[in-house]
Amino acid sequence: MIALGFVSMLMDLSSEMIHSLLPAFLVTVVGASALSVGVIEGIAEATASFGRVFSGALSDRIGARKPLILTGYGLAAITRPLFPLATGAGTVLLARFVDRIGKGIRTAPRDALVADITPAEVRGAAYGLRQSMDTVGAFLGPLVAVGLMAASGDHFRLVFWIAGVPAAVAVLVIIFGVREPVVRTPRPTRWPITRSEIARLDRRFWALAGFAGVLTLARFSEAFLLLRAQDLGLAVRYVPLVLIAMNVAYAASAFPFGFLADRLGPRRLLVLSILFLVAADITLATAGAVWVGMVGAGIWGLHMGASQGVISAMVADRAPNDLRGTAFGMLSLVTGGGLLVASVLAGALWASVGPSATFIAGAGVATGSLLCLALVPHPGD
Repeated sequence: MIALGFVSMLMDLSSEMIHSLLPAFLVTVVGASALSVGVIEGIAEATASFGRVFSGALSDRIGARKPLILTGYGLAAITRPLFPLATGAGTVLLARFVDRIGKGIRTAPRDALVADITPAEVRGAAYGLRQSMDTVGAFLGPLVAVGLMAASGDHFRLVFWIAGVPAAVAVLVIIFGVREPVVRTPRPTRWPITRSEIARLDRRFWALAGFAGVLTLARFSEAFLLLRAQDLGLAVRYVPLVLIAMNVAYAASAFPFGFLADRLGPRRLLVLSILFLVAADITLATAGAVWVGMVGAGIWGLHMGASQGVISAMVADRAPNDLRGTAFGMLSLVTGGGLLVASVLAGALWASVGPSATFIAGAGVATGSLLCLALVPHPGD
């Protein structure tokens, strides 16, 4: 469990060194529009989500998670040189696409492995701990990016090259540090993505997936948080500070919120997470100064901390043991489609109406997700 956390931390350190600068790189160096940023981010994240469907099912079928985890992280590490070599939006799209294929391959097996090695009564805390370690990397990445940008005179490509180092170390930790349990749950006798196998994921799971999909519609790509900071006047070298504000709140809150979910029940935490998202959107929509935008990013991080680990624990509780990887993959299929639509629409609203319209629309959809949460059956229903 701890090794998996360190892998997530190192890869997120690498990823956020790049992604915290990528929207500014696209707009100021490559000359792309906000709509192009939305399309690139939407396609990239949807690709990751769709890939999880098959990797999760495959990990169930072969009865092993580590080979797929290693493949996914390894593919992400190999793609790192594409970012500093990019000269146009097309190359960036290719780099993001291949990188997210790697994420799609590794995520569902990794999440299923956490469930395999964690007792049910502390599962919320376990997912919260892994998410907290992941988010420490997401905090350190932008911080390192800011330091390197200041030291190098805003040399985007140099930062992108250096980002490949922690990605390579993450692969080594998987090879030498990650272990699967000797005793595994029974494997499906058939390929899990069939009508009869999918039917074993009951209405409690699908209602949860539907809620998560609507919530994702309200939470478009974080690239728009970075663009909003630029729009408010933040110098390009300091734009990664927005992700630092978001990820500090995310990392600090994920484990405590997961702990509370185990004791108070996940619904209360999800309601709280939605209220955080609405507050973040309103703050970002009405911001007139950089510091207000930073506050909005921090509240966005509280939303992530109160929702992501909690939803993962709910999926693990609602899925048959031998279909956990498939269940996480199906959840990703739903949320990936939502994120693609949300990011493209956010970019279109930004380009045609303005930044405030993007965040106001997000707040409206987030409010509507409360109704969807009310329709999710309780575990005993």
